[in-house]
Amino acid sequence: MKEELNLFKALSDETRLRIMVLLSEKELCVCHLEWTLGLTQAKVSRHLTTLKNAGLVKARRQGLWMFYSLNNPRNELERAIYRYLKEYFAKKHDLFKKDLANMKKCIVKPLKKLTTIRK
Repeated sequence: MKEELNLFKALSDETRLRIMVLLSEKELCVCHLEWTLGLTQAKVSRHLTTLKNAGLVKARRQGLWMFYSLNNPRNELERAIYRYLKEYFAKKHDLFKKDLANMKKCIVKPLKKLTTIRK
């Protein structure tokens, strides 16, 4: 039961839920998330740490940049949540649609430019 409680606690924040919807589409650099969500690196990193501690996301370093993606689901509950993120939130709520549209604009920009460009 403790694992499930940690999972739901991690998803109970709007920003973390927005990050999860974005990561349900593709692996993203922290700078992609900053730009897309209009948040500082510190805030994005804090939320990513919570998601990582809950076992929902994983990180990899590529040079100067950290990339995050969804972890493989460990059980049926996580599979259902990941499916719901992609099928419900991403398609039904305007905030998530806006985030996904911003992400699509962002990912075509070179990473070096994202660290200096703000929306």
